Formats: sequence, structure tokens, C-alpha cells
Amino acid sequence: MTQKNKTEQGLDLGIVGNGTVAGLIDRRGAYRWLCLPRLDGEPVFNSLMNGGGTFGVWMEGLEKHSQSYEKNTAILRTRLEAKDGSILEIVDFSPRFDKNGRTFRPAAVVRQFHVIAGEPKIAITLSVEAEWGKTKIKPKRGVNHIRYESEDTRFRITTDAPVSYVMNGTQFLLDNDVTFILNADEALADSVHALADDWYRRTASYWYRWSRSLAIPIEWQDAVIRAAITLKLCVFEETGGIVAALTTSIPEHSGSQRNWDYRYCWIRDAYFSVTALNRLSEMETLEHYMRWVRNIVSHSKGGHIQPVYGISLEENLTETIAEALPGYSNMGPVRVGNQAAEHIQHDVYGQIVLGVAQSFFDKRLLNNPGLAEFKALEPVGERAYAMHDQPDAGIWEFRTIAQVHTSSAIMCWAACDRLSRIAAHLGQTDRETYWEERAGLIHQKILAEAWSEERNAFTAAFGGEALDASVLLMAEIGFISAQDPRYVGTVEAIEAELREGDHIYRYKVEDDFGRPETAFTACTFWYIDALSRIGRKDEARRLFENILSTRNHLGLLSEDVDTETGELWGNFPQTYCMVGIINSAALLSKRWTETI
Repeated sequence: MTQKNKTEQGLDLGIVGNGTVAGLIDRRGAYRWLCLPRLDGEPVFNSLMNGGGTFGVWMEGLEKHSQSYEKNTAILRTRLEAKDGSILEIVDFSPRFDKNGRTFRPAAVVRQFHVIAGEPKIAITLSVEAEWGKTKIKPKRGVNHIRYESEDTRFRITTDAPVSYVMNGTQFLLDNDVTFILNADEALADSVHALADDWYRRTASYWYRWSRSLAIPIEWQDAVIRAAITLKLCVFEETGGIVAALTTSIPEHSGSQRNWDYRYCWIRDAYFSVTALNRLSEMETLEHYMRWVRNIVSHSKGGHIQPVYGISLEENLTETIAEALPGYSNMGPVRVGNQAAEHIQHDVYGQIVLGVAQSFFDKRLLNNPGLAEFKALEPVGERAYAMHDQPDAGIWEFRTIAQVHTSSAIMCWAACDRLSRIAAHLGQTDRETYWEERAGLIHQKILAEAWSEERNAFTAAFGGEALDASVLLMAEIGFISAQDPRYVGTVEAIEAELREGDHIYRYKVEDDFGRPETAFTACTFWYIDALSRIGRKDEARRLFENILSTRNHLGLLSEDVDTETGELWGNFPQTYCMVGIINSAALLSKRWTETI
């Protein structure tokens, strides 16, 4: 048995991906998570959930390790240094570039091992599992590749390293560079080394050009670029669906049972991701997402719309338990699928309209939607109007609690409000008036039912007293002025009740699993933005710097954070949080003319 360097724990992970697949790699260069053949597929490397699937490297005498992204790209570099002075650098990426008039983004990843100094003594740790940890796939040897095949999984790893050493986990001296390409079970058109070098150059060029096109604020540039690239890696470009995170079942806090599968497209999360990238003038994601949304709207025929779908419009996301996997830090269950697909969440109607509204106005798009697309959206508005004062599971997807949630009602207002604005833009005066009147009626209802004189705040639900950080978004979407005393009072009430240290909880009432024990990082960003809007910008800047300090070593965030230890919890990377970095930086940054 080959000696192994210990597996890294926690969420100090880097991401490589290309819009088809994405993998998570720890500080020592081990793949902890990779799903095939797409973002929501079956994990073949699953050690993040304490399964046996991994693709890593053991190095004799390992003394130091470090990790960083190549500037402004999704290319990850891991550096391993041994006591004898040997140095190995692992370059990981997933190929993505323009080829023959379209984007080349296969279900493939590349690993290049570069000898920087000495002759590192290494062993490759390679194990593949199927059926969510139930089955270890037996490798089949080829001349210069290893094949893996199960009922649902089939791929090969091609390499110019000694195949026998790789298959047996044999220790050997690495005296020259070696390459691994994991891809479909097909022979490569060129030598693995030549192909990987070509893919590397073209992938690096793609990311350099993509990052250069972003309209970023002058402050916190590195943080914003990394957040934007991370969001891009969460887009399944074949359909335009955007996953909420790349993982399943990382708990919200220790032993919480709040373990969910986030590898699907929540309309809510996708709306936030699209608008954040729009803010940076990255329009391609909006164009892809418009296709996905138009299909959802078409399928709904003016009726119920689920809050979450599969990235290829799958409606059935039945939740099951992967019994063979112990879970993150042995804290199961590991869930596959998500019951939220069965929920009633009325905020989705507003998020659909908000998510595509810019496309009607932005002349940079190749094809702007017009009257036909507006008419296709109107049934969504009708549904929003009908449901704005009806109970639902709310933005936090309570499983046994139904109320008329304020945040849902506000989003229903947003659907009608934006339809009115789109109608005005298209010269449809009668429809402008129609939707303006409906928006006005919802607006009056929310002001009457959700405002609490006793709390001096808008509450989580109509007629309730509990507070919810999601109502902070009402100023951002234009429901109410940030200078309105009622909004200022709401910010102050949330600050008094939901703030712990420099972090904000989404709520503090008991839910289906008790009281939350970690802060929801997206809510902290919403609070930071609210502080800036009500004139407390210096404080907002300080809190923003603080939350940036909770990111991992590569600038990435998960869903939740322990307010005492700063430890990251929840699924990773959380798109909500990467959105928060972009939005807060754009709001708080000085202008370019103020600093140069």
C-alpha cells in the first residue's frame, strides 16, 4: 500500500471548469469532487463526501504546499515542495476556447505535472467510484490510457506517465513533465502532451480576453474578477441553466442535517447571477439564460412555475439519500435531488421577469426580444398578481411553514412593475397602464400588511412580527426609496436582531430544523448594500473588507460562515455570495476618476 499524504479538510478548495463540467481540488492537488458528464452528474471523485473516489498525488517528504490561480483565468496551479528541495507544480484546467465558430468545452479536465526542481518522488492516487459511492469502478488498462466504465459512467484518462505506476499507485521518481487528460472514452487526435499544451494556451487566451472585457470597479478588482469567473463556471452553457453551487450536502453547520443538493438551477439564484454579470457588462450569460427562461415560461402555460429545475429543464428532482457516502466530515445525509422543486414559492414570477428585463433595453445584445417575447411574459405577470397575497414556502424554502412572505410579495410587485416598463419601451400604452395599476395594488397591499409599527420595520410575513433579512432587497429593486424612514427603520431593526459581530443571519426564528447557527453570507452582503444606500458608507466599506477576509485562500465563498470562528459552511461555491462580492464592490468602490 502506497503511503498517502493526508487529505485536506474544509473548504480550502479551488475550482476548474468550462461550462460543461467543474471539479474541486484541494491545496495538495487532490481532486475532491468531479461530476460527469455535466455539472449535476454522478460524482466519480467524491472524497469531499468521504467516498473513495479521488485523483491526487503523494509526494515523499512533502514540506510545503501553495495554490493560486493564473491571473484572471480559471487555470489552477498547485505547488508542492519536498524537504530535499524537489518542487512539483500541478497545472489544472478544463479546456474552453473558440473553435470552428463555437465554444469548445468538452466534458474533460487536464492535469500537467511540471518538475520545477530536483526529482520529486511521487505516487498517483487514482480511484473512481460510481452509483454515489456504492461501486468502485475497476480500471481497464490501455497502451497509454486507463478506461473506466459503469452503467452510467464511461471515460478514460490518457497519460504519458507510466501507466503501470499510475494503476498500481507505485512510487517513482519524476524526472520529466507528465500530462493527464480525462475525457470521453475516445482516442486523442494528438499526443497527450502536445494536445494539453495547445489546450492550455488557447484556454488561457480565452480567459484573458473574457476577463479583459469586464467593466469592473477600480477597487477590489481581483475579488470581482475571481467572483465573475466563478459565476461563469456555474453556468451550464448547453442550455443556459445556472447551478446554485457545484456541490451537494455540505451542511450549514456542524451536525445540522441542513444538507441540500444545490447542483440545479434556482430561478432566484440564477436571476442574481445574471444581474451581477450584467453589471460587469458580461452579456453572454444573459443571452444563454434567456433561452433557458423562455423554455420555462413556455412549459408553464401561465400556471405554476417551480422554484428550481434541472439544468436541462428537468422538473422531477425527487430527493433521495446516497446511503453509501458518509458525508462531508462524516456529517450526512448526502442528498441527491431537491424537494424544493415541489414547493410553492411565489417570488419566482418576479425573478423571471427581473432576470430578462434588461434584454429588452440593452442594444449590445445580438437579438433584443420584442413584442412577441413580452406577450409570452405577460402570463407570468398574471400569475404574480394572482399569487402576491397567497401563502408560500418563501425565499428560504421552509418545508412545513407557509405564510404570505413579504419578500415573495415584493417580487410579485417587481414582475408587474417591470412588465409596465417593458410595455412603455415597446410603445404598448394600454399594457403599460394595465401592469402599472396591478403593481400599484400590490404595492399598497404590502405597505398595509407587511409594515409593523411596533417593530418599526417591514416584517418577514404579512401580519407577523419576525424579521427576515431578505426584505433588505426592497430598495435595490426599487420597491421603496432607501431614504424612506420605513426602510431605514427596517435596516436598523435587522441590525439589532439579526446581526452577530459583522455578520447577518437570514432569520432567527425556529424552522423545520431548529434555529440557524451560522450566518447566511448573502444576507451580510445585502446588509452592506443597505448601509451604503442609507448613507452609512464608511461602515459598509469596513464590513465589506471584513467579509472578504472570510474567503478561502483563492477568494471563494460558500453559503454560510461561523460568526465566531470564521469557518466556511454550506455548499460551495455559493453563487449568491460571489454575486454579493460583485454587487457590493460596484456600489462601494470609488470611481476611476477619483483615484487616477
